[in-house]
Amino acid sequence: MSHLKFIAHEITEGVATLTFDRPKHNVLNIDMMNELNGQLEMLANDGSLKCVVLAANGPSWCAGVEVADHKPEMVDDMIATFNRIFELIHRMAVPTIAAVHGTCLGGGMEVAMACDIIVASPKAVFGQPEIKLGFFPPYAAIRLPQLVGPARAVEICTTGRRYPAESAHRMGLVSHLSGETDFSETVGKIVGEIKACSPLIIRLNKQAVNAHIGMDFNRALSNVSDLFLNTLMKTEDTLEGIKSFEEKRPPAWKNR
Repeated sequence: MSHLKFIAHEITEGVATLTFDRPKHNVLNIDMMNELNGQLEMLANDGSLKCVVLAANGPSWCAGVEVADHKPEMVDDMIATFNRIFELIHRMAVPTIAAVHGTCLGGGMEVAMACDIIVASPKAVFGQPEIKLGFFPPYAAIRLPQLVGPARAVEICTTGRRYPAESAHRMGLVSHLSGETDFSETVGKIVGEIKACSPLIIRLNKQAVNAHIGMDFNRALSNVSDLFLNTLMKTEDTLEGIKSFEEKRPPAWKNR
């Protein structure tokens, strides 16, 4: 992946780690967003994948989107490229984890909250300061109410306030808050729990959750039962899971 300028890429044991690397604060410009989208598109076709981690180098996780790219002659391209990130993360069949160690603002916070899980260091800071420059955060307007409720979402977007990791955790934005010295261990533990499972069954679990959000209860129950009986129960890995439990041994997943 030597052609990548702003994103470092690594896949180990089914875990893909994409690391933002645009000094000093990993501010997203159109070129960096295109690199990220290219990597996400490639990962979407990897059937052996178990999870995706978005990490970052430097003092900030991501301090937002390049202000210069908001100018009228560039904004259409910027928004289309930016929105593609959310489309690709939303379509990712495996869990996505934002490992946020530092400042996470504006478009950076939007990318983090697009992930299924946010793990934050105590030094992480979150906020949507767009209002101070005369903007609103488009994706946050959709996603924040789902995570923290409409009233808190309005507060975050209309004050531009910065929230320390502990506050973000209390309001439900952050899934896991690490201790001062065990950020990597906290991320690693979550990744390890996912990594121990079958790639196929990971996908089916995420599908079972996402496919039925907002659906009528009876229809959702019928659909998820059909997925369980006619897809899950016909996989070799589910049968292997049952067999390994009965034989008191670790499962040998086949991803089929």
